[in-house]
Amino acid sequence: LDAAWAALEPVFAASPYLAGLARRWPDRLRLTLDADPEARLAEILAAADALTAAPDEAKAPLRRLKAELHLLTALCDLGGVWDLDQVTGALSRFADAAARAALRITADDWRRRGRLTSAPDDPRGPVPGLFVLAMGKGGAFELNYSSDIDLSLFYEPEALQSALAEGVEMQGFANRLAQGLTALLAERTADGYVFRVDLRLRPDPSSTPPAVAAPMALAYYESVGQNWERAAFIKARVCAGDAAEGAAFLKALVPYIWRRSLDYQAVLDIQSIKKQIHVHKTGEGLEAAGANLKLGRGGIREIEFYVQTQQLILGGRDRSLRSPRTLEALDALTAAGHVAPEARDELHAAYVELRALEHRAQMLADEQTHILPVDPERRADVAALAGQGDLAAFDAGIERLLVRVNARYGELFEGGEDLSSPYGSLVFTGVENDPGTLETLARMGFSEPATVSDTIRSWHHGRIQATRTARGRELFTRLAPQLLTAVARTGAPDAAFRRFAVFFSGLSAGVQVQALFLNQPKLFDLVVGVMAFAPRLARALGRQPQALDGVLDARFMTALGTDTGLADQVVREAHEAGDFEGAMNAVRRLHREQTFRIGMHVVTGRTTAEQAGLTYTSLADACMKGLAPAALSEAERMGGAFDGAVAVVALGKAGSREMTAGSDLDLMTVYAAPPEAVSAGRGWSAETFYGRFTQRFIAALSAHTAEGGLYEVDMRLRPTGSKGPVSVRLEALEAYYADEAETWEFM
Repeated sequence: LDAAWAALEPVFAASPYLAGLARRWPDRLRLTLDADPEARLAEILAAADALTAAPDEAKAPLRRLKAELHLLTALCDLGGVWDLDQVTGALSRFADAAARAALRITADDWRRRGRLTSAPDDPRGPVPGLFVLAMGKGGAFELNYSSDIDLSLFYEPEALQSALAEGVEMQGFANRLAQGLTALLAERTADGYVFRVDLRLRPDPSSTPPAVAAPMALAYYESVGQNWERAAFIKARVCAGDAAEGAAFLKALVPYIWRRSLDYQAVLDIQSIKKQIHVHKTGEGLEAAGANLKLGRGGIREIEFYVQTQQLILGGRDRSLRSPRTLEALDALTAAGHVAPEARDELHAAYVELRALEHRAQMLADEQTHILPVDPERRADVAALAGQGDLAAFDAGIERLLVRVNARYGELFEGGEDLSSPYGSLVFTGVENDPGTLETLARMGFSEPATVSDTIRSWHHGRIQATRTARGRELFTRLAPQLLTAVARTGAPDAAFRRFAVFFSGLSAGVQVQALFLNQPKLFDLVVGVMAFAPRLARALGRQPQALDGVLDARFMTALGTDTGLADQVVREAHEAGDFEGAMNAVRRLHREQTFRIGMHVVTGRTTAEQAGLTYTSLADACMKGLAPAALSEAERMGGAFDGAVAVVALGKAGSREMTAGSDLDLMTVYAAPPEAVSAGRGWSAETFYGRFTQRFIAALSAHTAEGGLYEVDMRLRPTGSKGPVSVRLEALEAYYADEAETWEFM
């Protein structure tokens, strides 16, 4: 052992974690060094599969087995005994064994408690109907040295229910089982942990339980599943539980994962997985110090995206391209003529080298890191584990490697629409925030980049009406970078994004609006500017997103003051509505669109304040002309026809044609009628009839309906103020102004 220790001393000096394992269990180190590596691996896997104990008692032996596996794998990797495939295969096979053990132990615990009634040796597995999928790198047998494991738990309701004791609620049981399995593997004890477990690759993880019913999952993937989720399922396989139910579930997903025919928009959406990464000039800013070997430019993710995006596009028609393993799929793409042999050779070698470097960075302290240390001494330790003693040469080699991968990646889907931003990458795939994207959002000026990223990803998940359809999500993939860039350029990104989010979330359907924004970028910039600098207009859009419908009208950008036929349209649509409430709603829809139109002309400097005042007043006049006949018809419906005449008189800013966006209406109604005239139905007097007309007219203007409101109405400038009849007889008005009116009333 002393001789072995001396030979391994440089390795242990570079890796405190491995040195700690060796010192803690010297007998295990001797056993590892003496045994055949494959035989030793088989012993460790067999021990995990044979483990039976209560959950608390099983934690220590399971963690010791993981430590033995780590020591074995590291020594075989660093000593060149195993290649990359053998290293990742050993780690993945142990992850499978650990998941099987955790499920079995947790299930046995529930069986002892009387909640689970199936036999321990049931051929369907520890919990009939429930299965565990290994996803991500674990699913492809490509786990890295200090990887977490992506697991998804599903169950077939009928099979699971049959295995439960009477009265046990199925979803609650499945949730507690998932939590117990996760705790057994991930909880840190004095012996460490087995694997960090990530359950977030299940459908919509923020709103679904940790174990999901298979029918619900299938419905989700078929309706709102995203292309990055399709990519995730390329690697999925059953690793524990009811294998038959798991196989049936994956078989049902085949048409979703491997679509035989893809329209142009779907292809663009798949390509967006790659295009969201900002491609700099080749080699620009690529340094070894601090390089992210997984997510950074020239890193592992670029190779995986290079492969998976082409698999999604081509694999529906060519089964040979469906391998879950990155290098096998790369070979298949080359054999099918989609990747040049020299590109394949370069990416193959780069992938092996990057994965080896990733492992060595993780061996320093068993951390889930993919970043080469910035500190030269720590980076020199990684170089030493890679067999290099010259740090400068090591750094130069890393930089050349990253440049080669980034250049090949930049060739994929060359040309076309860029879905990143001038500020940097904008990647919203996956279940966690992309580090590069958070940096981009910070550069854009957002104070809380993670919140913005979470919001965008929730929209990609179809949690709002605008992105509920596949077409809506595909359009949003293209719109998102333009939105964030436009918001950043306002100089007030937080306010602009917050107000846009209110508006966008309120859309009843998003395809038409998003297509409009994409086809008219100047208009889109205009709307984003409103969100930043015109809070009143932004609030109006947020409350009534339908106001944007007016943009589709050819008259929207017509200069204010030009006769567009609006007044006639308001009167016509109010009349055609058929009843009082219908007339109110019709006028409100047109008012909403025109108010937004005038506001946009003002905000963008297309008109003067004077012209805006005239146009706001003309709009109010049109609304009154449209609603007055409807109010009169209501009075006649209630009281019968009346032989008289009534006028609506505008005062204040409405009278002088100087209204603003927030003006109310100062009005009075004046009527003329024969002294003894009464209504044909109820025999109302003129004062009663025109009083009812005025009340209905005020309600038509000021009441809030499903389409919103119009104006506040003030009738206190009439001779009787707030007292007396609401409508004034013409003779009384003449007498009042002849004998009683104050000077201010004449003004």
